[in-house]
Amino acid sequence: MNEIIEHEVGALSALPGSELLSRYNNSLLGVFGAPQQVLVRGAGCHVWDADGNQYLDLLAGIAVNALGHAHPLVNSVVSSQLATLGHISNFFTSPTQIALAEKLLEISAAPTGSKVFFTNSGTEANEAAFKLARRNAGTEDAPRTKVIALEHAFHGRTMGALALTWKPAYREPFEPLPGGVQWVAAGDIEALHEAVDENTAAVFIEPIQGEAGVIEFAPEYLQAAREITAAAGALLIFDEVQTGIGRTGAWFASAGVLPDAMTLAKGLGGGFPIGAMIVFGPEATGLLTPGQHGTTFGGNPVATAAALATLHVIESQGLLEQVVRVGEDVRGKLAAMDFVTEVRGRGLLIGFDLEAAVAPAVVKAALDAGFIINAPGPNTLRLAPPLIITTEQLDTFVAALPALYAAVVAGTQE
Repeated sequence: MNEIIEHEVGALSALPGSELLSRYNNSLLGVFGAPQQVLVRGAGCHVWDADGNQYLDLLAGIAVNALGHAHPLVNSVVSSQLATLGHISNFFTSPTQIALAEKLLEISAAPTGSKVFFTNSGTEANEAAFKLARRNAGTEDAPRTKVIALEHAFHGRTMGALALTWKPAYREPFEPLPGGVQWVAAGDIEALHEAVDENTAAVFIEPIQGEAGVIEFAPEYLQAAREITAAAGALLIFDEVQTGIGRTGAWFASAGVLPDAMTLAKGLGGGFPIGAMIVFGPEATGLLTPGQHGTTFGGNPVATAAALATLHVIESQGLLEQVVRVGEDVRGKLAAMDFVTEVRGRGLLIGFDLEAAVAPAVVKAALDAGFIINAPGPNTLRLAPPLIITTEQLDTFVAALPALYAAVVAGTQE
């Protein structure tokens, strides 16, 4: 740590976690609630808190740290790029930006004429996609003013992305939101068919609804969505912010169905903030013209270098195959537990339901035992560990889970 940073945080680093959390509450806006711990260091699939406790990270910063923490190649590439060229604005481009765009078009099997727009996050990528949808405006006689989103969807917290997010507790405090959004039952082909008409600009779909508890849609549903939107002249937009970049054991969870646009973020930068919207084919790419959208930091050399490093490691180390193998193993072991009622997901995006509605308490018990997991619902636990995690590491959690669950249930019955 250099001298300037040491001067600013050195005294804080010597404080216990409880005092740091108190100072957090006094100085940061409480939109996230109280943090669970103060984390100070990470390596591979583990992190350490301010009191020296070690945790196996089975959430990866909510599916962000695809290569775990402090990956040597990402660290080296980011440091080298930052020492060479950090920020250039959108008046210029850089070799890393061009190379990453070309790589994303390659791995998404994009047809000729497809293009990429870089952002800083998933919600920004979905904002760009929302604006793309608005440009599919139709005609004066048949204006396309309607955007379809699915029940239980999550697309982000900024105003446009929030308008597409289902959960009323997230949306209602900020209404009126950008209008024209119509909700359709998730996974229901007939409902989607009835909702999409000549006035529909776009349909937004997460191939797997992560925040809803890892709810996966059948390939037939995604294919039907493609056919329905194409027939109506509406755009099909896949939100792969959480599911993309190897999380499910493939580059994209929607592989095999080509949308008009796809949004990415989270695992793309291996922990460095970056998002992207890929727009497929010349007709859709022509919807946004110069001056109609922009970003100051999006696609900066450091972020795009980090993403290139992340994609290289995933590809060169065969992590897609490893994700499939390790994911199948842990899902099978979870499904064999008598208190687990359902296991869902693909690769290393896993949701599983507990017999008792004690998931948040199990998260707390797991943290105390050295495991970071998440509860997207009262009965549901979610795992989204680094793609580099091993079966042996996951087995430590699998072995501990029955006792953690039993202790929590016993505690609720006292």
